[in-house]
Amino acid sequence: MPVDAAGLWTLNHRLLTVVLDACTTELTALGLDPKEFFVLAEAPASPYPAELAATLVIPKATMTVYVRNLVAKGFMRREIDDADLRRHRLVLTEQGEAARTAALTALAAEFDRRLTRISARDRGELERILLELLG
Repeated sequence: MPVDAAGLWTLNHRLLTVVLDACTTELTALGLDPKEFFVLAEAPASPYPAELAATLVIPKATMTVYVRNLVAKGFMRREIDDADLRRHRLVLTEQGEAARTAALTALAAEFDRRLTRISARDRGELERILLELLG
């Protein structure tokens, strides 16, 4: 009997939550709340606060709090966009880049530890499926 969409979504969410929970100590040591990590991780690809909020499906008011915290911690700064002086772009600081890299490394290591439970062929198939779902 095939697993339904809700069941697959639940399994995927549980896996991501378990991996994130396993890395909480590393994230905390870096000075990051797990939710702030997602903002820091995605900011280079979505550098405008409203765009970042939409990408991460976070209310704009909540995004404002995360950005304020990350700026106060020295992980990012706001810069006026030269193309549109009304907009602020978020830029990671050197400290933010280092924290982002360290956090991604910790998460990748934990996820890889779990991926070793499946064959290289299954990993390739998982990648193909995830790319298809995202496309």
